[in-house]
Amino acid sequence: MRKVLFALVTVVTVTMQAKDYLLPSPDGQLKIAVHAGNNLLTWEVIHDQTQVLTPSEIGLNGAFTKMKGTIKGHILTLHNKQYSVEFRADNDAAAYRISVLGKKGITIYNETAEFNFADDYQAFVPYVNDCRGGERFTFSFESYYDEHSLSTMFSDSLSITPLAVRLPEGKLAVISDMGAINYPGMFLKKHGTFGLKATFAPYPIKETIGGHERLNLVPTERASYIAKDVKGALPWRIVMVTTHDKQLLTAQLPKRFGPECQIRDCTWIRPGKVAWDWWNATMLTGINFRAGMNTDTYLYFIDFAARNHLEYIIIDEGWSGKESLQDNLNPQIDLQRLLKYGNQKGIGIILWSSWRNAIKGTEADFAHYAQMGVKGFKIDFFDRDDQPTMQSAWALAECAARHHLLLDLHGFRPTGIQTAWPNIVNFEGVKGLENSKWEPRTSNGPMHDQPRYDVTIPYLRQLVGPMDYTPGAMANATRAQFFGNNDHPMSQGTRAHQVAMYTIFDAPLQMLADSPSKYMKEQETVDFISQIPTTFDETIAIDGIIGEYVVLARRKGDIWYVAAMTNWQPRTLDISLNMLTKNIHQAEIFADGVNADRDATDYVRQSRQVGCGDVLKCVLMPGGGWSAIIR
Repeated sequence: MRKVLFALVTVVTVTMQAKDYLLPSPDGQLKIAVHAGNNLLTWEVIHDQTQVLTPSEIGLNGAFTKMKGTIKGHILTLHNKQYSVEFRADNDAAAYRISVLGKKGITIYNETAEFNFADDYQAFVPYVNDCRGGERFTFSFESYYDEHSLSTMFSDSLSITPLAVRLPEGKLAVISDMGAINYPGMFLKKHGTFGLKATFAPYPIKETIGGHERLNLVPTERASYIAKDVKGALPWRIVMVTTHDKQLLTAQLPKRFGPECQIRDCTWIRPGKVAWDWWNATMLTGINFRAGMNTDTYLYFIDFAARNHLEYIIIDEGWSGKESLQDNLNPQIDLQRLLKYGNQKGIGIILWSSWRNAIKGTEADFAHYAQMGVKGFKIDFFDRDDQPTMQSAWALAECAARHHLLLDLHGFRPTGIQTAWPNIVNFEGVKGLENSKWEPRTSNGPMHDQPRYDVTIPYLRQLVGPMDYTPGAMANATRAQFFGNNDHPMSQGTRAHQVAMYTIFDAPLQMLADSPSKYMKEQETVDFISQIPTTFDETIAIDGIIGEYVVLARRKGDIWYVAAMTNWQPRTLDISLNMLTKNIHQAEIFADGVNADRDATDYVRQSRQVGCGDVLKCVLMPGGGWSAIIR
């Protein structure tokens, strides 16, 4: 407490000085203190009695000098002849962004963004790992969370964002960036004793084909600068501050800090659910043809999608040549026939592409396949966020929008581009269900705690945009029973845990990852999932603790979809239905069965009448879940 009181006294004192500013949030609880010295610009963040950030440096190409400031409402703007810095104080977030003034772009050699904390707080750190081709900044943006104190962070490792720090009194500080368009994304590294500092991928000068199955473009030489020809606003640097973890579930950072929409008419953008082939290795049974990457298999997928009211199928890697989207196509796939059949059935087809193929002849390829009737592309293996990569994502989205194509970007971390181009309907950048195919097993079970991760990402990864986790496994396993299997994969946790993801995980383009053959044997589960929409009109965060459990309610029209998930810890929750109208409603419930702790596929589906203010008791087994559709 002494540290906090001292910091607050410091703030009051510095605001009396000529180049010190104090910017409050609308509710007065959050304050940003800015010190603009002759050669140094720093900021602090205070929330009520909690010192969130101690003085932390802000800089671009060295120090800011001779900055003058004005405050309008809850925005402070500092400026000199070359730069401006805009600070914004929301009730739950402190943020700033630098702008380069003038018409001429400049080269950015370095940007300083520090986030210094007052004590050795615990953090959720998503470290960079599995770099492509050994190149430090070529990474899929998929990380589990290491949970440890700030002082014990690995000094030689980078972290992606969002990164969370647990503050006193149960508060959270979450660091992220937003709006990286013509600029590299932000990594974090350990700084000082209790601090973090931004670092950015330098501009690539040379690159080669490499990485996983030679699908990547891997930089082999990088420049001494991070960006060139930069003018206008740089990305936002954001520190969210919450008093309850559940506030992160509805924070909607992209809508608040993302760029303006670039599409005048968005009515053609059609979200929906997708029957997906890759996770289940096109493993079909009870059929009279050889399943695989062939026309008969995808006709079968189209029939399955139509019967279960899905909107799309995806034809993943293997339909096209390794080096082109129009040459050396798979002769076993008659795309024209599939598109015609899909159109008759009301099912759209989305095609897979590597990023390096998609950027070769974007206009010609997108025009060709849009004319054929393809509805979109899943573009994979970006695995970079340096300036040229971010520029290419914008160019791909713009071209796709002109041809009315949806995009699902993999190996890419969202930083708000989806608000500019809402035809980008999903992103990967998440340790999704695919990881169960190769998950190592130790003497104590699977190496990674997937259910804990599942109840962490709604608070952190989902904070910056939708995520293509690809749920829907029908082979579900307890911790003791789980093992990785590429061709017959299973999930950690219960069947009801998987079903709850369709409500809790934000994914306008949402996959059904398992085989149609397995779904046909589990039709009751599919019937429940198929009712859940992929976009919603309202979201209410009911309860939750990061890494422990999550309870969320979403409304589409006059129907409510409520769901809960837990980690390996079983728990019983009371879910209040205060959001309902005063009428009598019918709740259709999909929950863990009484034996789900022994057989994770065990579930119970029941129906009951409910009303406004009723409390439903939700019993979650280890790795469990619970869902309700309330009409």
